[in-house]
Amino acid sequence: MNAKVLLFLLLPTSLFAQGFAGLGLTADGFSTPAPNYDFTFPEDHGPHPDYRIEWWYLTANMTSTDGTEYGLQWTLFRTALAPEAGEGWSAPQLWLGHAAVTTTDDHFTSERFARGGIGQAGVTADPFEAWIDDWTLSGDWSDLRMTASGAEFAYDITMTAEGPLIFHGQDGYSVKSAEGQASYYYSQPFLSLDGTLTLPEGDVAVAGQAWIDREWSSQPLSDNQTGWDWFSLSFDTGDKLMGFRLRQTEGSYYTSATWISADGTTESFADGAFDAQPLNKYQSPGAQVPTQWRVTLPERDVDITVEAINPNAWMPLSVPYWEGPIRIEGSHQGRGYLEMTGYE
Repeated sequence: MNAKVLLFLLLPTSLFAQGFAGLGLTADGFSTPAPNYDFTFPEDHGPHPDYRIEWWYLTANMTSTDGTEYGLQWTLFRTALAPEAGEGWSAPQLWLGHAAVTTTDDHFTSERFARGGIGQAGVTADPFEAWIDDWTLSGDWSDLRMTASGAEFAYDITMTAEGPLIFHGQDGYSVKSAEGQASYYYSQPFLSLDGTLTLPEGDVAVAGQAWIDREWSSQPLSDNQTGWDWFSLSFDTGDKLMGFRLRQTEGSYYTSATWISADGTTESFADGAFDAQPLNKYQSPGAQVPTQWRVTLPERDVDITVEAINPNAWMPLSVPYWEGPIRIEGSHQGRGYLEMTGYE
């Protein structure tokens, strides 16, 4: 792990983790999402410093020429100490980068930290570039290039969009709780990719599909929510499904989903339509997590089982969580990604 800048050393660990997880923080002084937001591009591909929390989040399912499966993650998080951009060392923006490669046998991770305002990390909208140190995601959202590296891995990937941007919830206004917490949330789930993974055994040429999530808010979760289980599912038919459930302290959960047809048309589903039930309890390196799930969306005749290709895909970082590629069987077949936070 890179050496942290002084600011991170001075921040309490609990505050740092909560800031990026979006748990336990109020939105005092920050902007909050509201319905009927007028998305504007390329501007909204860039940062929104008047909101507390934001991320650029890419996952990918890939295969090598011999059919071996791989998963890949690239994420840049921004969190703010104050609702302003600022300049130089006075900038209140903090940046965190996560990168990972998952195989059936291994899970390689790395993490970067940066202070905003000094050029070490940031995002520009036009031309689009997101970076932290030498990790980059850049292009025009039709054609993108992504790089990252860690102690045991590296990757250099190019991607081409083959469908439109997708807006979740109510035209991009994504409600996260019965109390009304929400975020702005859109995706580009139609990316084809090819490139090279560098692993301990050498370089591997890969091809596959990638999915970018863009989200920003100031308090995306309610006080009684402890974490989430998020699924991005790409079916062999070309259709896709994004669904999540937010776990609540009394044992219930809040759900939301977006059905994405192969032609890019969408249908949003409010709380209760989508369901995900764990089928196992697996002791990963960091926590006991379910790595097999039954996922249903009856209104789209979805009744599937998803299973991790590597149940040990724990991210042992400053904000620990599970993130990895999954296989899909049942009423639909395909591949996807699963993220689980808040497990101990």
